[in-house]
Order: sequence, then structure tokens, then C-alpha cells
Amino acid sequence: MTLSKLRRQIAYEAARLMYSRQESEYYRAKQKAAQRICQSWVKPADLPSNAEIRDEIQCMARLYEGAQRTTNLKDMRLEALRLMRALRRFRPRLIGSVLTGHIRQGSDIDIHVFSDSVEAVTLLLDDEGLVFDVERKLVRKHGEERVFTHLHVRDRFPFELTVYASKLAHYVFKSSVTGKAMERASVAELEQFLRREYPDLDLDEELRAAAEQVDRFQVYEALLLPLENVKQSPKYHPEGDVLYHSLQVFDLARDELPYDEEFLLAALLHDVGKGIDAENHIAAALEALEGLITERTAWFIEHHMAAQQLLDGQLGARARRRLQQNESYEELLQLAHCDRDGRQPGVQAPELEEALEYIRELAVKFG
Repeated sequence: MTLSKLRRQIAYEAARLMYSRQESEYYRAKQKAAQRICQSWVKPADLPSNAEIRDEIQCMARLYEGAQRTTNLKDMRLEALRLMRALRRFRPRLIGSVLTGHIRQGSDIDIHVFSDSVEAVTLLLDDEGLVFDVERKLVRKHGEERVFTHLHVRDRFPFELTVYASKLAHYVFKSSVTGKAMERASVAELEQFLRREYPDLDLDEELRAAAEQVDRFQVYEALLLPLENVKQSPKYHPEGDVLYHSLQVFDLARDELPYDEEFLLAALLHDVGKGIDAENHIAAALEALEGLITERTAWFIEHHMAAQQLLDGQLGARARRRLQQNESYEELLQLAHCDRDGRQPGVQAPELEEALEYIRELAVKFG
């Protein structure tokens, strides 16, 4: 095998490992790829560069994600600008794949912010109503240890904010891909960039529209959290409160159809109406969720009680035939079984945050 062909094969395999999220670091991906292809040690000089692997990843993204990738890229850049404007006093800089255009499924929006107080940044995020986690990561490099603070913001698209000391605002960071100065853009530079890239775009109008968009996952959370205080009849629900039941049902549904976002949402949200109107919880749920779920998810929620009657043999023939005419009838029965089985006292169930994050990731990955 010629060296150039070997290098291309290693680059392709490393890209496949990274695109499928089996590996996240270029070094580990190329080492594993070389071992799989050559089954022996390969000289570092014969391995592909990070840039070559990145280009292969982009080929895969264009092939598998199609036009949705281009739409997501524009929307992610607009979302970046919206948050950066809110963070303006911390001199934010957009970096990474959203700026360079090398995004793929699951990419986040990487932003550097500069502040001597992490709490000042988190306070602003709280004021903006954003949901986020704080991660402090210990990194050992060249015999030195450093702690990096990352703020992972869960929004329409995921953000990773890295907080640096104020004195580093003008420091020239190096790219792990090219080894050269990292491309980055301030608020003003990103605005100019967007006007060049999308000349027909009304930037201010697009940002106003983006700001008015509701993060549906925050609404889901707001509807689900009160269910922890809604108790049910111990005869039919010995497990206890409605939230615990809903999380059990979601967990069982995830075992059945792990990639069906609409089905999983119905499993998690089917009883949210009990926190609004316990006497008519289906109508209450559908009204609260209007515009935030698909017709298919709404159909599951609307008919989940009828499906229970069907399992009990108490549903009339005409009503049964109407349900059977729907293409999601089999999944409705699966949901009914999950609903019935999700009533076990003391069993382990996922946290609400985990359930919502799982569905959010599906939404990002599959558009």
C-alpha cells in the first residue's frame, strides 16, 4: 500500500470515529485508526494531520446531513451572536466550527469569555433565563496542570463557554487543528461576517425573531416539575407522585424506541395536565403544549387513556377501529404498556434533567 493511500485510509477511519462520536480527540482517533488499518505501529510523520481528518469529517457531514447542515450553520451563527450580545461586557469571542463552518451533528457553539469572576458570568446567564452547568476541568500539558472553567448552556443549540482571566482577552490562542492562530470573532466582527456571508439577511429582524422563540424544553421542564407534588390514588399508582411515574414511563419508552423523539416526548409529557386540571388532564395537557409538540406526539397524549381501556378490553369496537386507522397505532399500544408498567414503587428512574437532555440531543442530531 502506498504511503499516500495509507494516509487517506487512516484519515477516513479517524474521521469516522470522530463523526460517530466514538472518539473526541484527534490524537486518539488517528492512533486507533492506524492500529485498525495497519495492525502495527505507524510513524507519526506518516499519520494524517488534524486538518486532513477535519476535512474528511466535513465530507461525511455534507453527505449524511444534507441541506439541514447548511440551515443549522446559519441558525447557530445567529444564536451565537444573540448570546454574545448579552455577554458583551465579558468581551466574548466566537471560535471553532460554527465560525469556520466545520459543523456536524451534535456540534456546540464555542465561545471564549473573559472575566476574573466566573460568578459574574453565571449571574448574567441566570438573568437571561438560561439553563447551564459549570464544569471545572483539570488539564495536564507539558508537565503543567491548569484548571479550565466551562459553562455548558442548554438552549436551542448547545453552547460551551470557556471562561478566561480578563488579562487574556488579547492573548493569541493556537488552534488544535491547524497549529496556527485560532480564528475568532468579536461581536462586531461576527456582525460584519454575517452580513458578508448572508447579504440578503435582515440581521436585526432575524435576531428579534430568534429572541422571541420559546425554548420548548424549558416549557416542558416548567410543566413537569410541579408534578412531583401531585399525588395519585395508591390503588392505581402505588409508585407515588406523577413526576416519578412519568420518568418511569419515559425510561421504559426509551428501551422500546430510543430514537423516536415524538414517542419519547409523549411518554414523558402524557400526564402534565394533572398539574393543571386533574379532572380533565388530557385537554389541559394539549392546551398547555399547543405549538410545542408535533401532531403525532399530541395524538399519543390525546389517546393514551383510550389505549388503557383497549388493553383492559373496555374500548368499543368503533373507537378501536378509529385508533387502528392511525399509522402510529402500534406505538400507541407500546406507550400504553409503558404507562401501565411505570408504576413500580422504589425502582430507579432517570432524573428529569437527564430525560430532557436525552430528548434535546435527539432533536439536535436529527433536526
